[in-house]
Amino acid sequence: MATELKGLTKRSVNYSQWYNELVVKAELAEQADVRGCMVIRPYGYAIWEKIQQELDRKFKATGVQNAYFPLLIPKSFLSKEAEHVEGFAKECAVVTHYRLKTNETHDGVVVDPAAKLEEELIIRPTSETIIWNTYKNWIKSYRDLPILCNQWCNVMRWEMRTRLFLRTSEFLWQEGHTAHATREEAEDRAKMMLKVYADFAEQYMAVPVIQGVKSETERFAGALDTYTIEAMMQDGKALQSGTSHFLGQNFGKAFDVTFLNRNQEQEYAWATSWGVSTRLMGALIMTHSDDNGLVLPPKLAPLQVVIVPIWKTDGQLEAINGKVAEIQARLQEMGISVKYDNDDQKRPGFKFADYELKGVPVRVVIGARDMENGTAEIMRRDTLEKETVSQDGIEDYIQKLLGDIQDNIYRKALEHRDAHIYECDDYEVFKEKIKDGGFFLCHWDGTPETEARIKEETQATIRCVPYMFEQTPGTDMVSGKPAKFRVLIARAY
Repeated sequence: MATELKGLTKRSVNYSQWYNELVVKAELAEQADVRGCMVIRPYGYAIWEKIQQELDRKFKATGVQNAYFPLLIPKSFLSKEAEHVEGFAKECAVVTHYRLKTNETHDGVVVDPAAKLEEELIIRPTSETIIWNTYKNWIKSYRDLPILCNQWCNVMRWEMRTRLFLRTSEFLWQEGHTAHATREEAEDRAKMMLKVYADFAEQYMAVPVIQGVKSETERFAGALDTYTIEAMMQDGKALQSGTSHFLGQNFGKAFDVTFLNRNQEQEYAWATSWGVSTRLMGALIMTHSDDNGLVLPPKLAPLQVVIVPIWKTDGQLEAINGKVAEIQARLQEMGISVKYDNDDQKRPGFKFADYELKGVPVRVVIGARDMENGTAEIMRRDTLEKETVSQDGIEDYIQKLLGDIQDNIYRKALEHRDAHIYECDDYEVFKEKIKDGGFFLCHWDGTPETEARIKEETQATIRCVPYMFEQTPGTDMVSGKPAKFRVLIARAY
């Protein structure tokens, strides 16, 4: 590895520090001067845009339309659904005044006490309340249903301990909100959107996930059921990577959203909400990356191929330029994003280190001798393996290689996850092994008391009741009481 990257902490030394350094060094994001907030840099935002584009396409394929709702929510709206407001009350940022004025010494500004709002406004922590207050005006009959809306926006949830992408006070996300005529339709939609998230995570992010339903304690505030996808990071911790909520008629009742059903009877609308956030950026980093920097799946990499020339004379560079122009044009016709970096202000070693750090999946190097031999050196970022290939047909080779890289990093992540899933029925063994991370399948008696004890004594939580594992009755490892199923337990971000 080039000397330029010697400052990156190794994962084996301090995984948390490795992550924090990598986010900054790879120019994905940095801490903002606003406490708890981050600046997403252009390279990081380009990855988020790719995530947006693919998810947006998948949403629309299911009939969802994008809309936009206000950032500010009247405090009274949050008071209408008791469980919902209780779940978010401690995280809310409150707007109390609408104007500033110059201070007495005219060298700054102060809040104008005369500009106090009659009702405080909450910066949205989530938008169920403002959206269902709006839906009240849109829904009169079953013919108006379903409503399938999504918005891409920012939200604010006050955080004291922050980490870039994983937990910040302000973050970007999408939140889908749907209204339905029947319970069955709403439940089916909530489960459908969870599958959309799972398919995206595995097919595009190359992140294997476990789908399941949350315990009552871990549900979204105001939901009857919360469905989740859980991913395992390289340190064995879980990362909740997307959730979909069946909200029942709670918000329909709270905001009096009724409709005339097919039997000409008034009924409350049924609801779902579902969302993923820039936390997915953290999942990408922690699932695939290594001590050299980012490893990005080709389907989400802003730059899939970089071509670096090596030359000594202007004549050599001119010949390389001509050949690269042909290769670059054909790659672009294939829909592959490619950059030709012939900047003579940076050494090749610096370029190699920089593109490895930023996780560009394929690096192509063409020098004067390559031009004589009609060859090029190709390095794949996931394994750092190099190969000399013919310039003839190099575009087809690269296209296949990108697919191989996508498949390989998914397979590697899947093998790592599956090797760290354990069945455990002994609480003392569990308490010792959980320190090293991993997913544990344990029988649970279904009581919040047992769940709380596990969390207090081990800092691990019940992530979900997983769908992918056969469920058999047994004995709770903590209480010794009968248990109907195994749950997935892990320490989590």
